[in-house]
Amino acid sequence: MGLLGDIIGKVKDKASIGKAALLSRNHNTAALRLTVLRATSHEADTPPPETHLAAILAAGDGPRTAAAVVIDVLMRRLHKTSSSAVAIKCLLSLHVIVRRGNFILHDQLSVYPATGGRNYLKLSDFRDTSSPTTWELSTWIRWYGKYLEQILSSSRVLGYFLFSTSCSLEREKATEIIASLLCKDLLREIDALINVLEEICKCPDIVHLEGNKLLIEVMGLVGEDYFTTVDEIVIRVEEFKERLSCLSFVDSVELVCALKRLDDCKERLGTLFEVNGSGLVDDLWVLVSEMKDKVGEVKGFKEEKMVLSWGRFESARFGERVKPQDSVQFASNRFAFQFAYGELVR
Repeated sequence: MGLLGDIIGKVKDKASIGKAALLSRNHNTAALRLTVLRATSHEADTPPPETHLAAILAAGDGPRTAAAVVIDVLMRRLHKTSSSAVAIKCLLSLHVIVRRGNFILHDQLSVYPATGGRNYLKLSDFRDTSSPTTWELSTWIRWYGKYLEQILSSSRVLGYFLFSTSCSLEREKATEIIASLLCKDLLREIDALINVLEEICKCPDIVHLEGNKLLIEVMGLVGEDYFTTVDEIVIRVEEFKERLSCLSFVDSVELVCALKRLDDCKERLGTLFEVNGSGLVDDLWVLVSEMKDKVGEVKGFKEEKMVLSWGRFESARFGERVKPQDSVQFASNRFAFQFAYGELVR
């Protein structure tokens, strides 16, 4: 942004911090507001310090009102700012909450805003025209907002926060849980996970922003999300491998179309993330190729015939779009233990 832009940004930060300190009657609320403001400063090319992120996450260890304040301040700052630096830091902070936040923070994030709306993070029209660099960053911010929205949408389908370290118990028991799902529910979960990978594939190319520390931080988190998503998909496709002989024609068509969507992501994901022989990623692509062939052998038809006959088959079972105002729903009783755990944490 240049020297003048940096100076203006610092003045705005000091003004916001001063205003928050003066207007907040409650000392604890003021401290939380200041924590968010410091983590989302106007300083360009500098990711939020770990100490500030840790303070944001710590809000989930206190009363529910503290978590509500943090989410509310983050969202309001995100929606009101015209600064690309502030916007991407707000999104990065929200991404960290998704990955490392506890049940209470997740709960507050999942019910915001109470009024709902399809454009959950309201960033589809974001533009920072202050310089060519911020203009290019604006493209990243619009994509990043859509990506986080997709994570929240897919999490609602799965019944737990995707990528959250606090939901590791669900992933550890995933094999047992997934084996009990109906094929239509299993396909719905695979669809939700592929949606995440497809959104990652839409990530803008870095042209003039190579070396930007904020974007390096963002792509580091997205890369971790990628490997977790691959793991989740492999588990579910392996389950279909066990069910091949009893799949209906409709389920077979949907499965092959899902596998084709995965295959379409392979080249772009390989460009974004150089995995250098990662066993997990290699296993996915081998499994996808193997399953496409096996479905054709078992059912007596080829993928090309299925896709040409049915087009890009999207069942009505995927037509029930998740409403953004919904909190994370536990898709079936298999998640009852997580809900009980969440109540204990409260």
